[in-house]
This record gives sequence, structure tokens and C-alpha cells, in this order.
Amino acid sequence: MKEVVLTPKGEPDVPIEAEVICTDEFAGKSEDEIAALKIYEGNSTVELGEYFDVEGDAGDSPENTRIVIEGDVPWVKLIGYRMSAGEILVKGDIGRHAGAEMKGGKLVVEGDADDWLGREMKGGEITVYGNAGNYVGSSYRGEWRGMSGGCILVKGDVGDEIGEWMSDGKIIVEGDAGIMIGIHMQGGTIIVRGDVGARPGAQMEGGTVVVCGRAEDVLPSFRYEGLREDPIGETGTFHLFTGDYANGPKVEGELYLNATLNEVP
Repeated sequence: MKEVVLTPKGEPDVPIEAEVICTDEFAGKSEDEIAALKIYEGNSTVELGEYFDVEGDAGDSPENTRIVIEGDVPWVKLIGYRMSAGEILVKGDIGRHAGAEMKGGKLVVEGDADDWLGREMKGGEITVYGNAGNYVGSSYRGEWRGMSGGCILVKGDVGDEIGEWMSDGKIIVEGDAGIMIGIHMQGGTIIVRGDVGARPGAQMEGGTVVVCGRAEDVLPSFRYEGLREDPIGETGTFHLFTGDYANGPKVEGELYLNATLNEVP
């Protein structure tokens, strides 16, 4: 696997959109060709080399290409957009929409990630060693298709409405999460090993949400089904709720809350 190293060399006045920072876009290109790729700065286009020093030629295919970003780039949006294979390693923070519509490969972020991490993701793996913002694995504004495959692991905390309109795949959060996780969820799995905010699983019709910490509340439109042991491999005794019956009688959503830390409403 051939490696391309991008070193940030300046920060723009406005965030840049750089969906070209992707193994699929780099594959088959030389160092100079990669530096000449166009990115968007506001309503203008500039070359990637304007803000990054580029070192190394890419592999002959996405599978044979690894991109390493040496430093914080919270001002760069859409890194890994629609990536199908290969690897991207960010040695710092990353901007919004990282891994959006990703289909395969691996994206690793050693710092924090901004909002819409892995939005509408279809496959592959994303790992964030810090915190992530709102709408992890969710749909974008006005859309009703969220994450449909792949796995997102966040070692820290996340924000609100993760897994919105999610239909498949897995989101694992080792820290805490905000309000309305799994809102409009149709399928897939969300596991939060810390605490969550209000209304987990709101309007869900399918899928599984597991909260290993405390939940601020449970909507009254969920039905209590009793105690369950070790749901989907999470150790312990959990309260099982099904819902959200505000959507009608035919729902298959499951919400598990740690029985030691949560009382039945």
C-alpha cells in the first residue's frame, strides 16, 4: 500500500470543502497531480496544494492507497467522502461531514470529529479516538436516509440525534451521548456505554438502542417488556422497552436501559 502524506500549512478564513481528500480521488495520481486537485474555499476554487504540502504518490487503486494527514484540520469538510476502500488517518481533529456516504475502507481520527460524522454511510469503518459532534451516522437536512451500513466507533462523547433515520450498521459510543439518539431509526444498532439525554429512540420503528449508563427519560409511547440479560453482548441486566408506538402499532424498535442505573417509569 502506497502512502500520501498531507501536512497542513495554513488555515483559511472560511472552512474548505475537500471531498477530493479520498483514496478514490487520489488513486493512480502522482504527488504533483494530487497537489493540483481542486477544493472549494467559499465560492472560489483553489488547489489542494494551497493548504497542504503533499508528499508521496498514490497507489494504483483505492485499496492500495493510504492517506495520512499530519495535524488538526477542523476547517476541512468532507474528508473521505464516498470512499470505497483504502485508509485515511488524521493525526488530529477533523471537520464536518467526514466519511459522508462512505462505502468501504477505514477512516481513523486521532482527535475530535465535528458534526455529521459518517452521515448516510453505507459501509466501511470509522474510528474516532476523541469526541464527535451532533448527527453521527445520521441523514442530512431534508433527507430521510441515514446510515445504512458499516461501523462507527467513538471513544469519547457524542452530541445529539446520532443515528437519525439509520436503517442498518452499528454505532458504538464509549462515552456519553446527547438527546434523541436513534430518532426515526429504522434498523441497525446503537450502543452507548455512558449516559444519554432525553427521549432516546424517539419515533423509532426498528433497530436496537442499548444504553449502558443512565437515560434522562423514556417516552411514554414506549412499552415496558421486562428484564433481559446481556443484550447483543453488552454485559448486565437491562430493562427492555419496545416502541415508539406513537408511530402506530406495527413497530419493532428495541430500547435497552441498564437496570441498575435506571428505574422503570
